[in-house]
Amino acid sequence: MRAAEPVAPPAPVVTAPPQASPVTRPAPVTTVPRPGSTRPAIRRSVPVTTARPARRPAVAAPVVQRSVPVTTPTAPVSSLPAPRPSWEVRPVAPDAREIAESVYVVKPGDTLRAVADRAGAGSEVIARANGLTPPFMIRAGQRLTIPGGRYHLVRSGESGIAIARAYGVSWSRIVDANALSEPYVLRAGQRILIPGTAPGATPLSSAAERAAAFKLDVDDILTGGEPALASNQEPAKPSATPRRVLPPTAVVAAPARLRSGFAWPVDGRVVKRFGAGSSGERNDGIKIAAPVGTPIKATADGVVAYVGDGIAALGGLVIVKHGDGWTSVYGHASKLMVQRGQSVKRGQTLALSGQTGFADRPELHFELRRGRTPVDPLSQLPRP
Repeated sequence: MRAAEPVAPPAPVVTAPPQASPVTRPAPVTTVPRPGSTRPAIRRSVPVTTARPARRPAVAAPVVQRSVPVTTPTAPVSSLPAPRPSWEVRPVAPDAREIAESVYVVKPGDTLRAVADRAGAGSEVIARANGLTPPFMIRAGQRLTIPGGRYHLVRSGESGIAIARAYGVSWSRIVDANALSEPYVLRAGQRILIPGTAPGATPLSSAAERAAAFKLDVDDILTGGEPALASNQEPAKPSATPRRVLPPTAVVAAPARLRSGFAWPVDGRVVKRFGAGSSGERNDGIKIAAPVGTPIKATADGVVAYVGDGIAALGGLVIVKHGDGWTSVYGHASKLMVQRGQSVKRGQTLALSGQTGFADRPELHFELRRGRTPVDPLSQLPRP
């Protein structure tokens, strides 16, 4: 109704011009405390309800602008009842301990982890600094460089995303600084280096860095979304039904092997391809046009690693791990029909398509990743 009000008032303004008002209605002019001025008489001769819209011709523009994004980024996402993700449930205290760089001489019976615990550093960081490779064997008398910096002691249930947010550093920088690798599950008692704290390093926690730490992307969820395992804790076994809901403290184990090739998640026309777009932005997957409510099918057997809408651009989102480092990503869904930790079969419905997040139209955003690297889905899917 507000959009209609500015349209109707112009009629009285046109038919009753300011010059005619003092002639036809002289009384208001004589009672106004500012004689000789025609503007007060004009204002009082026109009802207040009509004068306000007439003085705000720019109102129409914001109304039009609002009507465009409201239907896309704020479109609701329906999902099954489930607990919040681990990085929201288990906060992290930024209590990292700073140590100076040193050299340690290996004693008989030492292991790399024991050396790391004694020095207060991370075993992965020490291995990287000394060129050690799996299984990280060390020998008595060997001199190991212990890199200096601030090291966070991981507690049970803490996730990489929560640790990154505690220090205001993007999780991807922490992964790189500690040379973390598949399956990226932290363990209680592990020490990880917080980048930006070593001598000569970039200062920690700039405004941009803190903002980036709170902006999730797919890589963050894949590498930092699982809670740390306690020393006596095993990953949870996958559930065959969405009725069994895993707690946020449970670690989801990815399948060891990919059991089949990949199938199309929906039937539709590819409206955006993989790679850099015409305006320079990068698309890590493809977008497939699909009417709202179209079933989105699992591209291969796997285990659901994430369900939610934590990445604003992708809206309703499902991430499935398939084994051999493969992961599939399904975005812009309107209804999510699986749970984290649920095992799914190729062709099983995961969600219903929609226009959530920053979708340009009803469509599916679909990605395939090998490890941390996005792969063009069209190179893996059968030709339509």
